[in-house]
Amino acid sequence: MIDTPTTIRFGFLAVLWLVLCYLVVVSQPFTLWTLFVIVASGIVVWVPLYKKYINGKRKDGR
Repeated sequence: MIDTPTTIRFGFLAVLWLVLCYLVVVSQPFTLWTLFVIVASGIVVWVPLYKKYINGKRKDGR
């Protein structure tokens, strides 16, 4: 289980990332490049956090 401060950080980061993605989408025409930028930024932001906080907190110690 994830502790409360980590959950709050995830929530704040999610809202910030969604707002920034929204600003990218509304500031220019939606193209495949825009989609690529959003997906790439999601990978850069969320994969390390997932590896550190979700996948790294197994109960068996691995």
